[in-house]
Amino acid sequence: MNRGLEFVHKSMLAYSAACRPLCQKLKLTQTAFDILMFLANNPCCKTASEIVEIRHIKANLVSVNVDRLVREGYLLRQPVKGDRRKTELICTALAQPVIEQGRAVQDNFMKNLLRGMDETTQAAFFSAITIIDRNMDELLKEMK
Repeated sequence: MNRGLEFVHKSMLAYSAACRPLCQKLKLTQTAFDILMFLANNPCCKTASEIVEIRHIKANLVSVNVDRLVREGYLLRQPVKGDRRKTELICTALAQPVIEQGRAVQDNFMKNLLRGMDETTQAAFFSAITIIDRNMDELLKEMK
């Protein structure tokens, strides 16, 4: 496995492992938890299709888990004004404690990833990510 692919794979495994105790405590699947956290952390993204596109979760898994999150009171479906075919997913008050706990897990996960890096190295790392992100945006524009 090449280093980039291995890094992404290990990151996903480590993140899932970090989330597992909270998911078990809350009786949520990892996918349901991921959907809830995605919606909470990305307020500009509110639809199931955005979850599918950006998080690369299969549409049927998004559908099943969104249905469950709605049924359990964590999400509300709200029609989009001007386009009755689209539905926004809104996190409810019941979801807020889950989101707070999830963000604590995410913060702790990031601290553990950066453990052993001094502030200068961390700044260089995040600067490199910003540059790579900008370059990817340019490449995507050129490919259209």
